[in-house]
Amino acid sequence: MTSEDAERALLAERILAEQEERRRLAELLHDGPVQQLSAVAQMVDAGLSALGDDHMAEAHELLERALELAREASRDLRALCDDLEPRTLRELGFSAAVEALARRVASRHEVEVALDVERGDELGEFARTALYQIVHEALDQAVRRGPPSRIEVTIRPTEAGGALLEVSDDGPPERRSAVLEALAERASTLNARFSSEVRYPRGSTIRIELPPSAAQR
Repeated sequence: MTSEDAERALLAERILAEQEERRRLAELLHDGPVQQLSAVAQMVDAGLSALGDDHMAEAHELLERALELAREASRDLRALCDDLEPRTLRELGFSAAVEALARRVASRHEVEVALDVERGDELGEFARTALYQIVHEALDQAVRRGPPSRIEVTIRPTEAGGALLEVSDDGPPERRSAVLEALAERASTLNARFSSEVRYPRGSTIRIELPPSAAQR
């Protein structure tokens, strides 16, 4: 394969990964904020109707519920924006962004998240952003199929001068090939090597090994 062919193949992989990311975002928006805001509109409509019929107690209850649901939609949208490109990743670095993500996961799902990711701050900007998205997706999938009681995320340098990301959990093993394929696609945008391991009856590990050139991009 010539260098031009390799570049074309890498570009095709990136396009596929971007398409998958757009699909995932569309699903998140549709299943979350879009549904919430639709319900808010229905509640407000019902509340206004109750006001017109002078049913003040019913109207008050409906509007209170609509307000709480609107606030929930707002929180979900802010979280989605942070997941896409968190301010902490730009302003404070990779380890701070992953720590903030881990705190959210731990508080929402009552799972312990252990981190050793300080070496991630030494990576290039593109590598940091891509690995953050991989960590986010791996944590999300771990709690979806579990939940586990503990998740470990580590980044360490390789002998060749690259970096190795590992995400392990003690939940039920990952059996869905689509999940692993999606993570592998994300890894391909970094020209990284993806591997996974399952442990029965519980436990999964994914590994993303970046070559030196990708680690500094």
